[in-house]
Amino acid sequence: MLNKKVQKAINDQINAEIWSAYLYLSMSSYFAAEGLNGFANWMRVQWQEELSHAMKFFDYLVERGVQPILKPIAAVPEKWNGPMHVMEETLKHEQHVTSLINNIMDIAIEEKDHATKSMLQWFIDEQVEEEANAQEIIDSLKLFEGKGHGLFMLDKELKTRVFVDETKEE
Repeated sequence: MLNKKVQKAINDQINAEIWSAYLYLSMSSYFAAEGLNGFANWMRVQWQEELSHAMKFFDYLVERGVQPILKPIAAVPEKWNGPMHVMEETLKHEQHVTSLINNIMDIAIEEKDHATKSMLQWFIDEQVEEEANAQEIIDSLKLFEGKGHGLFMLDKELKTRVFVDETKEE
């Protein structure tokens, strides 16, 4: 059985991951309305990734004999000031998620919960990638000031992204 502090932190993280998914779906909707279907696709893949992350935490609790407790999901933003603003908010959000996962790791270390530490290492590595992906798009947007032919080409590139459930690859 998991320590109560670890259980609570993981339950809270399930909610945070589902909120993240909802945020990215909202961003996808925004981009689709703006005619940036590649960006919309990229965010839709983010939505799928965040749901898979939530399920990895959910399944971990179940495997440890704990019933996950699902809480209401808070509302997410629905308007932004262009692609750069969305991507800056994405990076800021991923940095926040990184801090949440690091906090769970701190609790697992404090509680000497080695199994949870092992499971969390995947998320810690994943967050490095998540932040780097958002930063790469921001850097590209900066090159062409987020408009013109560069925006068209980046949108076209982002349209090719497909979801791969990396939580299942171990």
